[in-house]
Amino acid sequence: MDFQNRVGSKVGSGGVAGYSETNVDRRERLRKLALETIDLNKDPYFMKNHLGSYECKLCLTLHTNEGSYLAHTQGKKHQTNLARRAAREAKENNNIQPALQAAAKIQVRKNMVKIGRPGYKVTKVRDPITRQLGLLFQIQYPEIGTDVIPRHRFMSAYEQRIEPPNKAHQYLLFAAEPYETISFKVQSKEVDKGVPPGLERAPIANPLNPYNAPVMRGPTYVHG
Repeated sequence: MDFQNRVGSKVGSGGVAGYSETNVDRRERLRKLALETIDLNKDPYFMKNHLGSYECKLCLTLHTNEGSYLAHTQGKKHQTNLARRAAREAKENNNIQPALQAAAKIQVRKNMVKIGRPGYKVTKVRDPITRQLGLLFQIQYPEIGTDVIPRHRFMSAYEQRIEPPNKAHQYLLFAAEPYETISFKVQSKEVDKGVPPGLERAPIANPLNPYNAPVMRGPTYVHG
C-alpha cells in the first residue's frame, strides 16, 4: 500500500486512521464496554423479533445482533429520543399532579353494609282545590346519620333490568345509607313535583323521613 500521500504516516505504521476508521473503532469499543456493563433483559426498549434479529422499540430500528443494538444505544439518535421521551413524561406528570392532588381531597365513600329495607307507606291523595290526583310517599329511615340526606329520582322503564321494559310505567327510587334502595312502579305520566297553591308547607331537614320530622312534605301529583 502506498502511504506517501497520507499526511503524518510512516512506512510500516499502517497510516493515520481517517474519520470513518476512527468512528468504527469508537463504536466497537463502546459495544464491548456495553456488553460488559449493560443487562439487556432490563432494557425496556430492547426486543427480539420472530426473525431472530433485534429491534429498538424507541427508535424503531432493526439490528442483526446484540452488539449492534448496544452500539445504537450509545448513538446520537437513541440518546436524543430518550431525552425527548423524558421531557414528555415530565410534562405529563406536571399535568397529572394537580389532578391527583384534587382527587386526594375527595372523600372516598366506604362500602357500607346494608341493614335492610326501610318502612314505607304510600297513600293516594287528591288536591281539594284542583282535584288533581297525587301519591304521598312516606319512608321511614330511623337509623340514618344526621349528615345523610336521603335522595330520590325517577327512572324510566328502560334503565332497569328487573322487568321487561314497558313504556307505560316508570319507577320512583328512594335511597339512604345504610338502607337498601327501594323503588315504586308508577304510571308513566307527567309528574308535578311542586306543591299546588293552598298546600304550601315549611321545608324540613329530612323530607324522606317524615316520621322523625316535625312536618311532612307535600305529595307528588300525577296528571291524569
